[in-house]
Amino acid sequence: MKKLIEQFTIQLQEAIHIGASFSLDSHKKNYRQLYICGLGGSGIGGSIIQDYVYDKINIPCSVSKEYRIAKSVNAHTLFIACSYSGNTEETIMALQQAIKAKAQTVCISSGGKLLEIAKKNKIPFIQIPGGMPPRACIGYSITQLLYILKVAGLLSISVKNEITKCIQQIDKNTKQMQTEAKKIAKLLYQQRIGLYTIAGYEGLAIRAKQQLQENSKVLCWHNVIPEMTHNEILGWRSEHRDTCILFIYPENIYIQNAKRLKVMKDIVKKYKAKTIDISLKGESYWQQVFNFIHLSDWVSVYLADLNKQDANDIDIINKLKKYVGEK
Repeated sequence: MKKLIEQFTIQLQEAIHIGASFSLDSHKKNYRQLYICGLGGSGIGGSIIQDYVYDKINIPCSVSKEYRIAKSVNAHTLFIACSYSGNTEETIMALQQAIKAKAQTVCISSGGKLLEIAKKNKIPFIQIPGGMPPRACIGYSITQLLYILKVAGLLSISVKNEITKCIQQIDKNTKQMQTEAKKIAKLLYQQRIGLYTIAGYEGLAIRAKQQLQENSKVLCWHNVIPEMTHNEILGWRSEHRDTCILFIYPENIYIQNAKRLKVMKDIVKKYKAKTIDISLKGESYWQQVFNFIHLSDWVSVYLADLNKQDANDIDIINKLKKYVGEK
């Protein structure tokens, strides 16, 4: 896992080359809805994209992580199915329903049944390299999603320029990130872990939570300001000396959310929980995103070391797949 994290910017560079040749010639492109389907490491890219496009595209964006699709999916839907292995049963079932609903579909996968369905039905697809844990391939999935939205005419950004700047910044600061990640991992060791962030960055918090769960083998939770200041804030009523809260936020916070963030920090400290501030660094949203992904990935493997856990081990998930009959 550490080797895969070390190669993150190489993955991003390769992702640019893969996405640059994608086309959607078979689509009518009269989209009225964006619908992204994927689970786990294959699906988190969709959640991050959903945060990004919230105020940037003029059609609604939905992210599905289940067997069913929404009734609203139809011929005017850009439906993107993401499954790294190509064998995620929920995503396969959702894609089959989308085809029946005559949605304009696209697939992202390394192979498997998803790719077979795409070829059989002449569905545009992007094939990414296989043989790795899906959670280690988020650079591929996010980059391909951006290229699809660019080619679909929904985004006007230069994907290549955006991702290239991210690569340059990570390569410049990776040693510093590793040092910071080791410090954070030591603070998280043997703690209950919470991740608090700002609306617009929930996908990032979920990604970090998933990495801590899968790599470090710990339980943790996340929540988002301002929503959590209407409910979870009331749960802080007693001391929690065994808890560490990561506050994850950009520098340019909306002033009202900044006030709510300060109140939450004060409350958490009042009840003796540890706090860690992680300022999302970068000149653009995507620099903030990929910097944090790289940092939190390192945190998860360093914490796995402290916990004496194999970051690659997913034995329970494999047992579950065998039980439900998924390849």
